Amino acid sequence: MDCGPKFVETLKRIGYPKADSLNGEDFDWLFETLEDKSFLEWFCTTLNESHTLSEEELQSFNLLLKSANPLLEEDALDEALKTCKSLELKTNSCDEDKEENLKILEDELQTLQKRKHLKSRRRNKLQSVASANNLLCLKLKDTGEEKPKTLKEAQGILNAMNTKINNELQSLTQKIGKLTSFFAVASRQQELDPAPVLLAQLALDKYLCQEEQSTAALTLYTKKQFFQGISELVESSNEDNFQLVDIRNSFTSDESNDVCEDRQELTRLKMAYVCARHQLIQQEAKNLSMKSGLQWAEDNICSLKKTPGKENVETRISSLNSDISKLKKHLAQINNETLPLLVKEDAELLNMPVVRGDFDLQIARQDYYISRQDQICNQLIKQKASFELLQLAYEIELRKLRDNSRLLENIVQDLKQSSNTLVQVLETMSEPSISHHNIPRNTIDSKRYSAQRLCQLLEGSNSKQLFRTYEGLEQM
Repeated sequence: MDCGPKFVETLKRIGYPKADSLNGEDFDWLFETLEDKSFLEWFCTTLNESHTLSEEELQSFNLLLKSANPLLEEDALDEALKTCKSLELKTNSCDEDKEENLKILEDELQTLQKRKHLKSRRRNKLQSVASANNLLCLKLKDTGEEKPKTLKEAQGILNAMNTKINNELQSLTQKIGKLTSFFAVASRQQELDPAPVLLAQLALDKYLCQEEQSTAALTLYTKKQFFQGISELVESSNEDNFQLVDIRNSFTSDESNDVCEDRQELTRLKMAYVCARHQLIQQEAKNLSMKSGLQWAEDNICSLKKTPGKENVETRISSLNSDISKLKKHLAQINNETLPLLVKEDAELLNMPVVRGDFDLQIARQDYYISRQDQICNQLIKQKASFELLQLAYEIELRKLRDNSRLLENIVQDLKQSSNTLVQVLETMSEPSISHHNIPRNTIDSKRYSAQRLCQLLEGSNSKQLFRTYEGLEQM
């Protein structure tokens, strides 16, 4: 239930000083009884600060209690309140009438003040307009007096500009004459002894002849350094020209004699290497057998000397002979059966040094060809760079010539525009309105007081024109 906190909130709203120290849950039991619940709900919903007494009211009430005056209660108090209410109503009605009259008067006062404000604003505007008109009149008078001076100054400036333009045109014509004479002399000199000025005018026959000679020498050098037909072979780049060849075959179809001779020489070297290797193995085996026999003899000499009987020696010899026969059989078996198989199996391994030497020779040749190719490529790159440099120089010269032609076209257009403007200036200067003749003035000068007074008399107060003219005076 939230009735206890509501009760505490109403106490705070009324202004009870100790309401902050109270807990709302402690007052929930008050709302459990039916007798006091309705009163407490009314107390929580309707009471506010207006239902409480201020300190001044409490003090006045205490003073009233202290005084011996009687206090009205119940019926007497109600009758007194009724009489007070009737008096209050009467006073309220009078006050309302007075307030309505005051409101009406205040509204009238506000409207009058607004009218006064508007009239003052209109007066200020009219004053500002009048002052502006006066200033305009003064400015127009000043401008009317200054215009002839400005016209004379402008005419003098135009005359000075005209003379300046004439002088510039004369100097320009002189310079153009000098330029045309220079070009005429240059054209005559070119006809007599033409000297090239631009790169495009130079003859490139010698340069091209030298380049052709260098290319011819380069082709001869490549033919000498490389066998003929290598360029066609590389340019064709067919797969048939780059097939792997079996080294074990003696020759293949569609091969030249040089290739066949090289292949035969390689096989001959392989066989010679195998034979030499075989002989070397046999000699090493003999040497090892001799060394082992000598070592055995040295080891067994002492034991033979110590053995006393012939029977022991003979038995020893017979046993050794049987061992030797077994060894010979074993060696014969190795030479006839195992060695050929091993030699056949290791033939390719024995051929590896020869093949390696052949490959080293081919690599050296290839390196030589590559170095010569690098030299040829460098020469070709230099030749190409010279051609590209010449092409770049031609392009730069062409761009400069285009820029110069564009500038000359702009100069021609500027000269045409300046000539047109000069013609227009001369035409304007030839007009009679800008000549030195005195032009009769149509407007009435402000110093002509008689004419001004006559216009004021004829126009009256309705003067609508800013300037008074003699034609208008005649029409009046």
